[in-house]
Amino acid sequence: MSSPSDRFLRACRHEPVDVTPIWFMRQAGRSQPEYRALRERHSLLEIVRHPELCAEVTLRPVQQLEVDAAVLFADITVPLLAMGVGLELVEDTGPRVLAPIRDSSGVAALRAFAIDETVAALTEAIRLIRRAAPVPLIGFAGAPFTLAAYLVEGGPSRDFPLTRVFMHREPQLWGDLMNRLTEGIVAYVQAQIRAGVQAVQLFDSWVGCLSPHDFVGNVAPYSARVLAAVAGAGVPSIHFGTNTAGLLELMAASGGDVIGVDWRLDLAEAWRRIGWHRGIQGNLDPVVPLADVSVMLERARTILEQAAGRPGHVFNLGHGVHPQTRPNHLRRLVAFVHEYRVREPAPR
Repeated sequence: MSSPSDRFLRACRHEPVDVTPIWFMRQAGRSQPEYRALRERHSLLEIVRHPELCAEVTLRPVQQLEVDAAVLFADITVPLLAMGVGLELVEDTGPRVLAPIRDSSGVAALRAFAIDETVAALTEAIRLIRRAAPVPLIGFAGAPFTLAAYLVEGGPSRDFPLTRVFMHREPQLWGDLMNRLTEGIVAYVQAQIRAGVQAVQLFDSWVGCLSPHDFVGNVAPYSARVLAAVAGAGVPSIHFGTNTAGLLELMAASGGDVIGVDWRLDLAEAWRRIGWHRGIQGNLDPVVPLADVSVMLERARTILEQAAGRPGHVFNLGHGVHPQTRPNHLRRLVAFVHEYRVREPAPR
């Protein structure tokens, strides 16, 4: 039977576990007083570029919350820096691309991915974390569509209209952009895997703005290439997006050992749609831990009841930890998930 050192990976492989594994997206970050104090002295990229600081931030929630996996502290735009993109990370806003891509000259200016100072520091941080972590380490990358959306829009957007217009108006150029990004992302995750990450999450944070038709024709083939590269390296992958209730089956078809789902769909319904043979991650509403503890635990119980003890469930929020979340609430949630038992696992 599994132990804290391997239950997350066993769940990703759809194997039986002793208790449901749990970790949180953005478990290292603004909800932690120690992190906020560190940010008063260092920018996010400065932390990423100092392996010891990056390792410290990555490991702290493992020590404090007793989660079943560490997730590498970085930003999804890191590979863009290694492809020559000028950008700034604006506090509480997100990335701002200094020269958004709107035409062929912008696409042509994208360099092939090469390991730069930031990526080299991250791979060294991975080695430090692996030597110290009692649990597996998750690496991650932004998916081709989400990074393309940042490049075209110039930053975050509500529904990415410029990106969607670009996709339809310039289909060949869109394909060129996505090919370049896919090659860079594959190289980036392969560098993480060589350094020692034991699973990879592909964040397609903004893919929920697309229709199923556009996802199939303009996005899925590129995500599939990244996920196939992770599978080829022998580590499990998590394919995650938000607001993706209309795309779940299509996302599952494009790859991922585990499909991450947000809170807009019941976990049991989401699992039925992607197939019980596939792992699933999720899916507590990130604002629920801001409420009373009893409310939080009752919502968590509902999710665990829907999972019904089937192999392959990784408990998580439906997106990242809210900055105002109290760490002690997260600790209570971890303990509750670990203590929860079902009498008999549901049939698959």
